[in-house]
Amino acid sequence: MEQQFDATLTGTDSIIEGTAQQVTLQGYTNAYEFKSIDETLHLVIAKDEDGEWIRIDGTEPYLSSWIDELAEQAASHSL
Repeated sequence: MEQQFDATLTGTDSIIEGTAQQVTLQGYTNAYEFKSIDETLHLVIAKDEDGEWIRIDGTEPYLSSWIDELAEQAASHSL
């Protein structure tokens, strides 16, 4: 499992700071979990069978753009 890394997501009013890390989820080959520093936001994303990033779990409401933001940051940290 990869180390935790700092991540940010763009909220409607401000930037949401937190940490992310790769996680193991049954049925998914690539998954990441984001937790905000203030513990108000939780997001788990994974690649589906078509290779598209999808939201698996997390707090509601959420912005669909967070999926792509987290996926981009995860890709840059897994190189």
